[in-house]
Amino acid sequence: MAVAPVEFVTNPTLTLQLLAWTVAGAGLGSLSGLIPGLHANNFALLLAGVAVSVPGPALFVGCAMLAAGVVHTFLNVVPAMALGVPDAEMAVTALPGHRMVRDGRGYEAIRLSALGSVLAVLVAVPLAIPVTRVMTAVYPTVRANLSLVLAMVVVALVASEFTWRARLAGLLSFSLAAGLGLLTLDLSPDAPLEAGGTLAPLFAGLFGAPVLIDALAGSGVPPQHDGEIAMSRRLVGATALAGALAGAVVGYIPGISAAIAAVAVLVFVPGNAGDRGYIVATSGVDTANTIFALFALVAIGQPRTGVMVAFENVNAPLELPILLVAVVLAGLIGFVLVIVVGETYLELVGRVAYWKISTAVLGLLLVLSYLFTGPLGIAIFVVATVIGLVPVRLRARRVHLMGVLIGPLLGGF
Repeated sequence: MAVAPVEFVTNPTLTLQLLAWTVAGAGLGSLSGLIPGLHANNFALLLAGVAVSVPGPALFVGCAMLAAGVVHTFLNVVPAMALGVPDAEMAVTALPGHRMVRDGRGYEAIRLSALGSVLAVLVAVPLAIPVTRVMTAVYPTVRANLSLVLAMVVVALVASEFTWRARLAGLLSFSLAAGLGLLTLDLSPDAPLEAGGTLAPLFAGLFGAPVLIDALAGSGVPPQHDGEIAMSRRLVGATALAGALAGAVVGYIPGISAAIAAVAVLVFVPGNAGDRGYIVATSGVDTANTIFALFALVAIGQPRTGVMVAFENVNAPLELPILLVAVVLAGLIGFVLVIVVGETYLELVGRVAYWKISTAVLGLLLVLSYLFTGPLGIAIFVVATVIGLVPVRLRARRVHLMGVLIGPLLGGF
């Protein structure tokens, strides 16, 4: 049987347009990723509000939005590591990236995150179609039993703590966060910016402010050593692959965050991955989620992320080949940016009195809370901050605070 020849057609004008819009989106994503407390969903909805008035084809506007979302997942680790370094007394409950920065291994942590994200892009793109077929097949069953799935996730997270005290602390943290989510997530308060409701003050209070408060009396960012990666290539690859596959789960099942998926992933990763494995896995999940969420929108018509909601709002056509080119290009841009900008970021923060930085960032979080949710956002931010201090003080992991999303989903069944 004769096979018809395949003809590749290039259009220089189209290529240049795609490149320009993707680079522009990557610039916006890098800016948003470096602003502490700016949640990706709020940024995406801000972008959607502006995008409808941007002159240009909807397809290229959509490419810019996807590029912004991908690069945001690369760069958002930088302020998390540089501005969330706790004092020595709180090192037990510090996030893995913070611990590595305290040990002078911040450059390595940034490079591990960059590898986790870029490998997730390179893995997720070719696997997206077969994985989406599997997820589409099981999605009706998962959807019908979502409350059971989420309940199992909660039990597994609590059981994964090493002591009974930590398990009780995790359960308490989850319950408090879930209650706060039930009370606030559906609120739509008047605010200066119409950009996505209460997520900004909730996440800023639960995950950002507690670390900054604990760091007020800390010594700040210590001198950093070289960025040589002390993790085998095989283990980095295995962890990134696991993270990318977990990104598919995050892309399809509501309420499962990158942090939760990363905790689950590390159970199946060979070797002693430790903090380094957690960084690679979490970065991989976060970035791969953006890609799988695009396929989820195509397959089941459900936008699972703020970026996809914004993408849908501008009526961008689902031209997958062009969109995937934009995603891969954005991933390569993000890989370079996170290494170059991240290391400079750490150096700059290390030169400034840390209490000044913590105070300034806390002020910024308050401003963002007000801009996105008005005066009510300030109150939500304060309450969320108090709840966010609970797992830190009781020596449990902060991941239990994702009850703020899981609780309301469980309450809906």
